[in-house]
Amino acid sequence: MISRDLASRLRDAGLVWKPASGDQFTVPDRDLDDVFVLSDMTVELHDLPDGPVLGFNGTTEWALDDLAQEEALWLPREDQLRTLLGGTFQRLERHRDGYRLLLHLPDGPAETTAASPAEAYGEGLLLLIQRTH
Repeated sequence: MISRDLASRLRDAGLVWKPASGDQFTVPDRDLDDVFVLSDMTVELHDLPDGPVLGFNGTTEWALDDLAQEEALWLPREDQLRTLLGGTFQRLERHRDGYRLLLHLPDGPAETTAASPAEAYGEGLLLLIQRTH
């Protein structure tokens, strides 16, 4: 899982979340450290006229029935990040104490390094977004 800091930077750079079952998210402005999983049983996506809402079914940990999607912070999984990189992804390799991600961006080759594969993919996606927007 990527850090909340990286997830925030990705969102602020323009990464758009299209919620799907299995997605992980947190609620940063509610003093919660919990990571929630979008699931048909506990947290469902409801498309309402005012916009997407995450509905909490039978949640007893805290008093929350619904949450506007924009209040949630998506924590993309490693496979989702790799998919979002698309054809820019060249390879991921072990590098010293972490991982190095090699990309071929529209403006040329690029690389990122991070402690985990997910963080490397996330940093690479951030580079891609920043260089194409």
